[in-house]
Amino acid sequence: MITSVLVANRGEIACRVFRTCRAWGVRTVAVHSDADANALHTREADAAVRLPGAAPADTYLRGDLIVKAAVAAGADAVHPGYGFLSENADFARAVRDAGLVWIGPPPEAIEAMASKTRAKELMGVAPLTDAALVTEADLPVLVKAAAGGGGRGMRVVRRLADLDAELTAARAEATSAFGDGEVFVEPYLENGRHVEVQILADSHGTVWALGTRDCSLQRRHQKVIEESPAPGLTPGLTAELHDLAVRAARAVDYVGAGTVEFLVADGRAHFLEMNTRLQVEHPVTEAVFGIDLVALQLRIAEGHALEADPPRARGHAVEARLYAEDPASGWAPQTGRLHRLTVPDSIRLDTGYTDGDDIGVHYDPMLAKAVAHAPTRAEAVRRLAGALERAVIHGPVTNRDLLVRSLRHEEFTSGRMDTGFYDRHLADLTRSAPDPLAPLAAALADAATHAGRFGGWRNLPSQPQVKRYAVAGEEHEVRYHHTRDGLTAEGVHVVHAGLDRVVLETDGVQRRFDIARYGDRIHVNTTALTALPRFPDPTTQHAPGSLLAPMPGTVVRVAEGLTEGTTVQAGQPLLWLEAMKMEHRITAPVTGRLTALPAGLGRQVEMGALLAVVESD
Repeated sequence: MITSVLVANRGEIACRVFRTCRAWGVRTVAVHSDADANALHTREADAAVRLPGAAPADTYLRGDLIVKAAVAAGADAVHPGYGFLSENADFARAVRDAGLVWIGPPPEAIEAMASKTRAKELMGVAPLTDAALVTEADLPVLVKAAAGGGGRGMRVVRRLADLDAELTAARAEATSAFGDGEVFVEPYLENGRHVEVQILADSHGTVWALGTRDCSLQRRHQKVIEESPAPGLTPGLTAELHDLAVRAARAVDYVGAGTVEFLVADGRAHFLEMNTRLQVEHPVTEAVFGIDLVALQLRIAEGHALEADPPRARGHAVEARLYAEDPASGWAPQTGRLHRLTVPDSIRLDTGYTDGDDIGVHYDPMLAKAVAHAPTRAEAVRRLAGALERAVIHGPVTNRDLLVRSLRHEEFTSGRMDTGFYDRHLADLTRSAPDPLAPLAAALADAATHAGRFGGWRNLPSQPQVKRYAVAGEEHEVRYHHTRDGLTAEGVHVVHAGLDRVVLETDGVQRRFDIARYGDRIHVNTTALTALPRFPDPTTQHAPGSLLAPMPGTVVRVAEGLTEGTTVQAGQPLLWLEAMKMEHRITAPVTGRLTALPAGLGRQVEMGALLAVVESD
């Protein structure tokens, strides 16, 4: 019987596994990098072991250190979570060789399926493994990491001239995320649906196929919104998907939880890969089938048999991934203090962060997963969208507004979405629409806070007070008056103005604004503002052609031969930033001469730091 589990992972999935372990009376052990010394998963565990360093290659990808940590902490089992070493057969063997229980599939099954190339061959699908054989007729193609998932190490190539550069970038990203730089090339099917089947198998020969999930809404080939069951599939196609998934599991004598992924196009299922681990989106399957997949993983690892048939599915579940990122700025990840994160009780929230935690640059920017379950798809979608809209999220920019708009988009509500959804609709979904009354509410709350605290002189009553705020990259100026009757503003009746709440009435309708301040950053309901000084201070001016870091990160590559004085072409890659396990290419904005290159290889930079200057011809 398992008595103590070490989770060889971090963040949300570690916290998720710990939750089930606590319910089972099982002791928990965390491992943590230096960057995660005070992370939620570290604080929640019964014991924690330090992995020196911050980079994944030095910490969460060091299987030898993790096995030593498990032995030192007295754990008798290891759960790999997802990502990092979860699909590493050598790590699974090392865990077993140390006399520990591996809560996952046999190493042989991982070996057979963890490499996407070998998995395709096993299922009778031949990828284009040799990039040298790709021709114009094969385009578009997808460069894909053989050892990983989560969209890392994946690149769509539409021009043959771009293939070599994308192969290099994919290898670097795969190495950083999974410790394995093997990539392969396969045909890229445009605008299909990403559908998968959750499987669960015991060591006694029983394999469950637990419905279907649709994961078509993706950015950078990483899922954003998932649901179960996948809408609009015919009974025949659903049965075919189940049969193929069970066939894949039996082909490798699979044991434990896993997912078989397909691309559905023109009514046909195309095998993509088998993920030999728990998926990020497993909560939607748990909600529909009324099960705890982590608990079942523990039972299977202890040798227990599954029932002959899986439980019956009930209702519909939808999950949305909340990321600290700016979808309107190329999905740029965001860092900083998460001051507050709360959602209505009507939905499930799986998270690795809590109020006051810092979001750093080293790992994936996912903050949480929000899950809604209801009798019908329409009800589940409406419930999730409403809960996210009412969620309180104070801190860095997130994709919350994008999620709400996506869930309410007609193409999604009708079940007609595909993997090209964001390619078609991102501009509309990210169009800025801040509440026009939010700046005024912020100004009135500030005025109410400082009422009666004026110095030796003040503005004449006839002069309006003026405040300026930045909202979604635009400057807004608001004016209001101090009168004997209180605060007033043109066209708006001020019902109440207090430190943390303002009530305004327009056209006979009262609206409440909840105010929270964190330095110059102000949150008014769901609108984030930055207070601007009345008289802007002179700031360092950057020369025309300056390239600034779009996010904090590390310079991991500089173009070969690039030095000050080099002539560059518009669009030419100059250097690469790595942030939150993704590489971001910095290109020349114009054709001209590189006049400055302050960002050298290995340098860590903050957002807005000067990387290079290109002087136009």
